[in-house]
Amino acid sequence: MKLGQAGRSKEELFLEMEKVKEHDIKWKEGKAFSLVFNGGQELSDVIKDAYCMFFSENGLNPSAFPSLKKFENEVVGMTASLLSGGENAAGSMTSGGTESILMAIKTAREWAKVNKPHIKEPELVMPISAHPAFNKGGHYFGVKVIAVPTRDDYRADVTAMKEAITDNTILLVGSAPSYPQGVIDPIEELSLLALDNKILMHVDACVGGIVLPFYRKLGIELPKFDFELEGVTSMSVDLHKYGYAAKGASVVLYKTKELRRHQFFVTTDWPGGMYGSPSVLGTRPGGAIAAAWAIMNYLGEEGYLKLIGQIRETTMEFKRRIALTPEIELAGNPDMSVLCLISNTVDIFQVGDCMAARGWHLDMQQAPNSLHLTVSAAHKDTIDEFFKDLAEAAIEVKGIGNKISGIKTTMAKGLLKTMPKNMVSKMIKKEGQNVGVSDKRPEKMAPMYGMMAAITDNSDRETLVKDALDNLFSPRL
Repeated sequence: MKLGQAGRSKEELFLEMEKVKEHDIKWKEGKAFSLVFNGGQELSDVIKDAYCMFFSENGLNPSAFPSLKKFENEVVGMTASLLSGGENAAGSMTSGGTESILMAIKTAREWAKVNKPHIKEPELVMPISAHPAFNKGGHYFGVKVIAVPTRDDYRADVTAMKEAITDNTILLVGSAPSYPQGVIDPIEELSLLALDNKILMHVDACVGGIVLPFYRKLGIELPKFDFELEGVTSMSVDLHKYGYAAKGASVVLYKTKELRRHQFFVTTDWPGGMYGSPSVLGTRPGGAIAAAWAIMNYLGEEGYLKLIGQIRETTMEFKRRIALTPEIELAGNPDMSVLCLISNTVDIFQVGDCMAARGWHLDMQQAPNSLHLTVSAAHKDTIDEFFKDLAEAAIEVKGIGNKISGIKTTMAKGLLKTMPKNMVSKMIKKEGQNVGVSDKRPEKMAPMYGMMAAITDNSDRETLVKDALDNLFSPRL
């Protein structure tokens, strides 16, 4: 669409916005298991008020806004202290986990230029379960990503990662926990491996960086995963997840200030003045920094203990009820509130579509085919409804009434094995072009994910996703 000739009234605009919003996931009703972390109205009011107080302030220049500098330094300090950071620990706030991970990779690359100057083609080694932000960072910064299959329990295979290390390796990666199955990698063993090879070690604790320290305070036994380990040199922690801060607020932490210096970008010959930036972004929204500081101080240790204790109890109840739900089971043995649902008897993707039809939002995953749940504070009030709908969805998929909706998926799997390569590519392209053509949420994702599971050519998979992205983010002219 084109910019209107005349402006529109506030009332008209907000009426349309409310109407458009009707198609969004119902996160306020506790029906979303990703993307939004709802701590309730009380916490929401705190972060909204703090965000709005610093709505216009810019974190680009700390000398102009010393308030934001104070907030950021204290947020980094509080986060580092939860994760065994010593007096020399340092870090920066970022816009989210992806930026935090990008910064850790960029830092490792710059560190290697100084400490391992013989390396011209740097590599990082990680389990395949590590977040795609590492692939993105490797792509952006010219670091080759070596992804190693996990063990049967979905945790990093230390032996396989050891074998993948070469003279070009600069960084090892582990997760606490990994996003797909919610398990903590053997960080202590990876830490020793990093020390033995004199390379850096990053722990992605974007999901668990706030929860796991309080699990320990609640008396829950966990493996070591943070700066307590000598070989762990950097960590990423999202505050807008279980820290219940406003979007987007994350922290990247380093064991030492000296290591963090490799993260900075500086240029001194620009006519506009000397320019220094700690992270990817130049302009940084002051509201996100202020809101993170506000919610951490508002909750304090007692508040987080109470909140995360409730999440722990809710997660245990989810686990108990999953075990009682026919056709559905957990993948692996998750260490916190991130769960992965699989099935050996029904198409789990069709179960996801049936749940979506009932208003729930569960991400679909592959290898294995599964549904992803990130249990949050809001889910304690919707657990009965969720398991009632989940049981009904499993029965519906297993029954004759839903088999027609699986025909496209089944046909795709069979046809892809017998069709010529050029015909497969055309079929995949057509499927990708059908995604995102509407402003509403797709009604069924099982056929696309079923097709993805059957595609063996990575270039065809990329085509499918890129075509979908083209449609999702096309300007309306």
